[in-house]
Amino acid sequence: MTLTTSPLALHGGSPAVPNGAIRPSPPTTALDEAYVLRSLRSGSHAWGENCEALQREWADWNGNAHCLALTSGTAALQMALVACGLKASDEVITPAYSWTSSASCILHHHAIPVFVDVDPVHSNLDPAKIEAAITPRTRAILAVHLHGVPADMDPILAVARKHGLAVIEDACQAHGALYKGKKVGTIGDAAAFSLNQNKMLSAGEGGLFVTDDAERLERGRSLVLFGDFRPPLPESENPAYGLGYMYRYNELCAAYARAQLTRLEDSIAHARRLFAILREGLEGIPGLVLPREPEGTTENAYNFVCHVDPEAARYAGPVNFLREAVVTALRAEGVPVMVWQRRILPEMAAVAAKDAYGNGSPWREHASTVEYDPAQFPHALYHSASYFIISDLRLPNGEEVARMIVEGVRKVFGNLDRLDIDDLAKNADVSIYERGWQRHRL
Repeated sequence: MTLTTSPLALHGGSPAVPNGAIRPSPPTTALDEAYVLRSLRSGSHAWGENCEALQREWADWNGNAHCLALTSGTAALQMALVACGLKASDEVITPAYSWTSSASCILHHHAIPVFVDVDPVHSNLDPAKIEAAITPRTRAILAVHLHGVPADMDPILAVARKHGLAVIEDACQAHGALYKGKKVGTIGDAAAFSLNQNKMLSAGEGGLFVTDDAERLERGRSLVLFGDFRPPLPESENPAYGLGYMYRYNELCAAYARAQLTRLEDSIAHARRLFAILREGLEGIPGLVLPREPEGTTENAYNFVCHVDPEAARYAGPVNFLREAVVTALRAEGVPVMVWQRRILPEMAAVAAKDAYGNGSPWREHASTVEYDPAQFPHALYHSASYFIISDLRLPNGEEVARMIVEGVRKVFGNLDRLDIDDLAKNADVSIYERGWQRHRL
């Protein structure tokens, strides 16, 4: 398929994706309305039968022994740390690139995040880099299944078992994704899922904590059910009790989640079909690197993550300038694109300053010497500067929308030589390009 060179919408041409062609996801069905209205009219809006049923139904669907429904995926991640017995000052290894919750959940527990670079192809935690980051304080590895693509869990588990570390899966974006035939969230010691509106299983907001271990379940439960009032254990056990954060879920959102769960498998299958259309239609475009599905995995088609390749595009300037110009042109074409996170986690304000709670807490009181120089994580930096996401490839949108998106992307990349890249990217953060990292081919 040849590239499209018709005039860009930026230059007065017609957008490839007309306004209104993409409809919001998920679609509201009669079943959604029936579940939510029944809950609304029940008079029980805090915790009740829908919350209890959602826990059972998600555990059954995903293959877990235990599930707790919570207010958010972030809450579920913190619960996973509590469930695995982590204490203040413990170190948790996690990828240098992810959503902020993958690090903030560690800080919420007054533990210390330790970052490892991502692999250069799929941008998940690089198992080969983990062992060098382990110290006597390390207690867990928090692996993220970023954008619905499973992390490489076998070598992660091997390192963890060798060093006696817990493994927590951040599966907030990865409902239904498979690693070597196993659903994510069933591989490590505990896991977290999100029910935020933009997730494959949407309930507006919410989270699900899962584990197969009854003791971990009870430790985790202390975080939500007023564990403050448990009797103290013998001092020799040195426990971390966990405070009650009131992370308990609610009936209305649980009812909505239950209705959405009845069609989750169909929704994932539909999104994967649309991914296939994009991959076929966009293959071979100079300057565009398409996402690859790792061997032995099945992604859930949460986000279609592309990268720009300046060398193939014959652009000699900063890679993030090219990315920002492409994103601007794609948006003008009506293509649903976004840049989800322009900074890596070591550059989060609280992390970079080593000051989450004031007075240098929690690093100061634990005499932590962990360093967060971004230059340690070149692949994460390159990813953050070069990627963009094509979103909204889900029900109720169908194959026609996917083909419109293909047309819009081919149109922009067919007109790269007509774009004033430096002007379009004038508001881009050039410091991303000036922090000492070298280009890494994807």
